[in-house]
Amino acid sequence: MKTILILSGGLDSTVLLYKLKAEGRDVKALSINYGQRHSKELEFAKKTCAKLGVEHQIVDLSSLKPLLGGSSQTDASVVVPDGHYAAENMKLTVVPNRNSIMLNVAAAWAISEKADTIAYGAHSGDHQIYPDCREEFVDALNKTLALADWHVVQIERPFINISKTDVVKLGSQLNVPWLDTWSCYKGGEIACGTCGTDYERRESFIEAGVTDPTPYLDSTTKFASPV
Repeated sequence: MKTILILSGGLDSTVLLYKLKAEGRDVKALSINYGQRHSKELEFAKKTCAKLGVEHQIVDLSSLKPLLGGSSQTDASVVVPDGHYAAENMKLTVVPNRNSIMLNVAAAWAISEKADTIAYGAHSGDHQIYPDCREEFVDALNKTLALADWHVVQIERPFINISKTDVVKLGSQLNVPWLDTWSCYKGGEIACGTCGTDYERRESFIEAGVTDPTPYLDSTTKFASPV
């Protein structure tokens, strides 16, 4: 099976790449620079693909940044929120229509390559904050893509029914090198440890019983459960 994977350089998509490779898939990886604050993640995606011998394309859509206001990831006037990943303030990290943009670019490449599927690493916790990770969104987009070309590709989300803790457990089984992944939304030289994605990452490693070798500026702060 031929698959185009959307690879951010983060933990979920990196584990998914290792999973697809372990399954013997013919996989190619697509990363997108949309002007994100944490564009550092693209360096990690590139490193992983080089290590695994996977063809990797980085598409520069950074000129879209002025159109993607209101998100802490693309708007310098919006501060990246700290706290639990599922908290209400994490909506500030939502980039307008991000997954639709990425999936449609991936679809164009998939159609060109006559690939069977497009994969991305959304897991069961993502739908709490991100509308474009929800089942209704993907079902609708799959129907649209079926009308887009004579060659039909389908979107798959192998992690959608499991938690990030389960993703970490799987990554451990697949011997994913965790230092080859980047989660922090603040994009500094060292992961902050307090933004929603870092907090979720730290929490998931603890719950999975797996050692997280990632250095954090703050690895001790605890947050109240989301309300």
